[in-house]
Amino acid sequence: MANYFRWRPHPWHGLSPGPKAPSVVQAYIEMTPYDTVKYEIDKETGYLRVDRPQRYSSQPPLLYGFIPQTYCGDKIQALSPKSLRGDGDPIDICVLSESAINRAEVLINARVIGGLRMIDDEEADDKIIAILENDPVWGSTMDVSELPEAILERLRHYFLTYKMKPGQPSTTIFDGTYGAQEAERVILASMADYDDKFSNLST
Repeated sequence: MANYFRWRPHPWHGLSPGPKAPSVVQAYIEMTPYDTVKYEIDKETGYLRVDRPQRYSSQPPLLYGFIPQTYCGDKIQALSPKSLRGDGDPIDICVLSESAINRAEVLINARVIGGLRMIDDEEADDKIIAILENDPVWGSTMDVSELPEAILERLRHYFLTYKMKPGQPSTTIFDGTYGAQEAERVILASMADYDDKFSNLST
């Protein structure tokens, strides 16, 4: 018999990363490529909150969200040696879809193909890259190395510039792209960090 919720579960703590994680994960989408406002999950309530209007014209090039029950802590930092600590958030994920998905607060199954090692203000802030499961165009892509370079350039540019303020240097650096195998290792580390941080949390 299906297990039904009597109330809305918290997207970070009440949902799972999926039964096939880390190769196929359940992603909670916070932003779409059409958003000109930065949305972010409110950690207390689980609802989307307006974090800030985007100062410049750049928009996320892919669907953008996080993997439930993950956390960027000591184990994520250990995989990112140029960082000093994890950023204390769930692991971010960017999902490529041929079909336009123009609303956030949706759950999707995504096959992991790689990631970007980003460091924001000395904090490990990896971005997992994935493909919408069974996507008719991108569905056969198995590794980030198979993507057109232009897609990766847009991702790098967005994450290197979306927090910039006039007259101030960027605090974000890019420390390389990695493939599917390393991305799965990063996800497993973030799941272990979550267990370490929230093992006593009731869901």
